[in-house]
Amino acid sequence: MFLQIKNTRDLVRIVDFQELLDPNSKIVHGQEQQGEEEQETDTYTKDELVFPSGETLPRCWLDASYRLQPV
Repeated sequence: MFLQIKNTRDLVRIVDFQELLDPNSKIVHGQEQQGEEEQETDTYTKDELVFPSGETLPRCWLDASYRLQPV
Protein backbone atom coordinates (compact mmCIF):
# COMPACT_ATOMS: atom_id res chain seq x y z
CA MET A 1 0.00 0.00 0.00
CA PHE A 2 1.23 3.49 -0.83
CA LEU A 3 0.64 6.59 1.27
CA GLN A 4 1.83 10.14 0.79
CA ILE A 5 3.83 12.42 3.10
CA LYS A 6 1.68 15.53 3.70
CA ASN A 7 4.40 18.17 3.43
CA THR A 8 6.48 16.80 0.56
CA ARG A 9 3.85 14.79 -1.35
CA ASP A 10 6.42 11.95 -1.69
CA LEU A 11 5.04 8.41 -1.86
CA VAL A 12 5.85 5.87 0.84
CA ARG A 13 5.32 2.12 0.46
CA ILE A 14 4.07 0.73 3.77
CA VAL A 15 6.09 -2.33 4.81
CA ASP A 16 3.80 -3.71 7.54
CA PHE A 17 0.10 -3.18 6.85
CA GLN A 18 -0.94 -4.47 10.31
CA GLU A 19 1.20 -1.77 11.92
CA LEU A 20 -0.75 0.82 9.93
CA LEU A 21 -4.11 -0.56 11.06
CA ASP A 22 -3.11 -0.75 14.75
CA PRO A 23 -4.49 2.38 16.49
CA ASN A 24 -2.05 1.88 19.39
CA SER A 25 0.94 2.30 17.07
CA LYS A 26 1.82 5.94 16.33
CA ILE A 27 4.47 5.03 13.76
CA VAL A 28 4.73 2.88 10.64
CA HIS A 29 7.71 1.53 8.73
CA GLY A 30 7.89 2.31 5.06
CA GLN A 31 10.13 2.91 2.08
CA GLU A 32 10.07 6.26 0.34
CA GLN A 33 9.69 5.87 -3.42
CA GLN A 34 12.52 7.65 -5.26
CA GLY A 35 13.41 6.47 -8.72
CA GLU A 36 13.80 2.81 -9.55
CA GLU A 37 16.13 1.80 -6.71
CA GLU A 38 14.75 0.27 -3.52
CA GLN A 39 15.14 2.71 -0.61
CA GLU A 40 16.01 1.85 3.00
CA THR A 41 13.13 1.27 5.40
CA ASP A 42 12.42 4.34 7.53
CA THR A 43 9.99 5.25 10.31
CA TYR A 44 7.07 7.65 9.74
CA THR A 45 4.46 8.97 12.14
CA LYS A 46 0.90 8.31 11.07
CA ASP A 47 0.10 12.02 11.56
CA GLU A 48 2.38 12.95 8.66
CA LEU A 49 0.79 10.51 6.19
CA VAL A 50 -2.31 10.77 3.98
CA PHE A 51 -3.72 8.76 1.09
CA PRO A 52 -2.36 9.74 -2.36
CA SER A 53 -5.75 11.38 -3.03
CA GLY A 54 -5.09 13.77 -0.12
CA GLU A 55 -7.63 12.16 2.22
CA THR A 56 -6.60 11.71 5.85
CA LEU A 57 -6.21 8.29 7.40
CA PRO A 58 -9.31 6.87 9.13
CA ARG A 59 -9.66 7.76 12.81
CA CYS A 60 -9.84 4.07 13.75
CA TRP A 61 -6.23 3.68 12.48
CA LEU A 62 -5.01 6.63 14.56
CA ASP A 63 -6.94 6.63 17.85
CA ALA A 64 -7.52 3.53 19.98
CA SER A 65 -10.43 5.22 21.82
CA TYR A 66 -12.18 6.53 18.70
CA ARG A 67 -15.47 4.88 19.72
CA LEU A 68 -15.61 6.80 23.01
CA GLN A 69 -15.34 10.26 21.44
CA PRO A 70 -18.20 12.07 19.69
CA VAL A 71 -17.88 12.52 15.95
